[in-house]
Amino acid sequence: MSRIINTENPGKIRNQEMRTCAEILRRLSTKPDLDREAKDMIAQLVFSLRVINDTIEHSAEVWENRDYWMKAEELRESWRWVNKMIGEIKHLVREDDWASFPIILAGLFQHVGHIKIKKFTRAADTWQGAYARLQEHLAES
Repeated sequence: MSRIINTENPGKIRNQEMRTCAEILRRLSTKPDLDREAKDMIAQLVFSLRVINDTIEHSAEVWENRDYWMKAEELRESWRWVNKMIGEIKHLVREDDWASFPIILAGLFQHVGHIKIKKFTRAADTWQGAYARLQEHLAES
């Protein structure tokens, strides 16, 4: 029997979602106005950031299981901005406060701006319907 290797590790998933956020931000920055697709993109940012947050917590727990408490705490601290961004974008959607999005966009760009995008690899179906899903989720909570 051969060994099973999981290629979907938290770091890889985190990098994929960071790339998704970077591509969405680049596309949003070229949009002249806030249309339905832009709202879907903004909502997808919340879902991608949630996945990133989950991978951080998973990685931190792995470090803690190995008794690397400081390393786990440093990891959590360096990614604390993710939870803050999730809250800010959810508040923006809940309160319908689209005027404040450029400020949030700038804050998020500060964390994903280093990702080089030579070619867009995320299709529009990545974020299609995300705004409706987010609104449903916000209504439930």
